[in-house]
Amino acid sequence: MRPVTRLAVIAVGALVLAGCASPAPDTESDAAPQSDGAFTLYSGREEELVQPLIDMFEEESGIDVEVRYGNTAELGALLLEEGDRTPAQVFLSQDAGALGALSAADLFGTLPENVTDAVPAGFTSTDGTWVGVTGRARVIVYDGQEFTPEQVPTSVDAFTDPEWSGRLGIAPTNASFQAFVTAYRVLNGEEAADAWVEAIAANNPQIFENNRAVLAAVNDGVIDMGLINHYYWFAQAAEAGAENMRAQLSYPEAGDAGSIVNVSGAGILKTAANDADALEFVEFLVSQKAQQYFVEGTFEYPLVEGVDAPEGLPELESLVNPKLDLSDLESLSVTQELLAKHGLI
Repeated sequence: MRPVTRLAVIAVGALVLAGCASPAPDTESDAAPQSDGAFTLYSGREEELVQPLIDMFEEESGIDVEVRYGNTAELGALLLEEGDRTPAQVFLSQDAGALGALSAADLFGTLPENVTDAVPAGFTSTDGTWVGVTGRARVIVYDGQEFTPEQVPTSVDAFTDPEWSGRLGIAPTNASFQAFVTAYRVLNGEEAADAWVEAIAANNPQIFENNRAVLAAVNDGVIDMGLINHYYWFAQAAEAGAENMRAQLSYPEAGDAGSIVNVSGAGILKTAANDADALEFVEFLVSQKAQQYFVEGTFEYPLVEGVDAPEGLPELESLVNPKLDLSDLESLSVTQELLAKHGLI
């Protein structure tokens, strides 16, 4: 396991430097894309979730994919540090915030319209530098043996109350949690976000490495509630049987900062703008076949027309916060500084 403090220092330091770092050279041109039959992928998505999809792509395309797995925030920081020296050609991110930070640092090339137009506006970049791949709703997971649905808070603001001291699980080094806090800042302002993070930190939250660990703790009755992404519950329920799940899900009220739909997504590094293999992979991610894989294999929302969402999920449109533009989640470094200020990372 990576030391959490080291991860935080790397992520915060590198992302803060993004604003003053020299941008990667503009390597985009009108030259025809070139293929050498291989490319390097930095994946902020877990190997267990996406390696089967990468295997599928390699088998169908004949293209070799060299993958470096890691935490999204850590890999985003690494890409900022490496700049135009990076061996990466594609970045697959767990959330829009990291993609926005890299786009703001001018590290991505521009994707062709056939890729960006495959996904509805609102779930992809506004400048064509990255494309959303799947939708992921933030939810509250709770101990169904101890609480009824009516007893679960409808807003994340409730967890600042002393009655929840030591009873809430969070994963503050996880990119999806950091994106949620970024959304809180965007929607409610810096002072409100600072107050919320300070109150949560003072309320002795149980700290975990990732969403999966938070879910396991709730399902084992170790903690009462946690903040996670929806699909972890559905994946475990598919294996264990929904009727055997002690942990249950609750969706915060529409409009609450805790009720956001983030996306996983991908961008091609500017230094690989004319790499045909990298482009073929990103095109594959927004194909109906890959989208169906995410539905069946990871229980995420598909973003491409013609692919139905997993059974049992609320309509995606019912969860979207109209006041939030995912492109506004790019200020990830500010969020990381805020979390570090209050000792959460």
